[in-house]
Amino acid sequence: QVQLVESGGGLVQPGGSLRLSCAASGSIFRSYAMGWSRQAPGKQRELVAALASGGSANYADSVKGRFTISGDNAKNTVYLQMNSLKPEDTAVYYCNLVTPLGSYWGQGTQVTVSS
Repeated sequence: QVQLVESGGGLVQPGGSLRLSCAASGSIFRSYAMGWSRQAPGKQRELVAALASGGSANYADSVKGRFTISGDNAKNTVYLQMNSLKPEDTAVYYCNLVTPLGSYWGQGTQVTVSS
């Protein structure tokens, strides 16, 4: 069984920063990629950033230049540094792990950007 535990969400003012963390544990024999998605109320879940096992990173256009994903696929940890936050970044952020056996999700952590 694979478990993902996220932390680091909270309330921040526009222009502020937050750092999300995710640690995966369990029977993980190989990881293809880890990443972060988010879901705002009334909207579909969208991919925010992904980090492949080879080290390459991809970002949604809406967060390029503001968010940075990092981590260690060998240790099954991933982070999301979020700078210059905007109210439209408000959402539940989910960590995702992709392996040969399937895709796993964390429980989500709330990020609220508001003055």
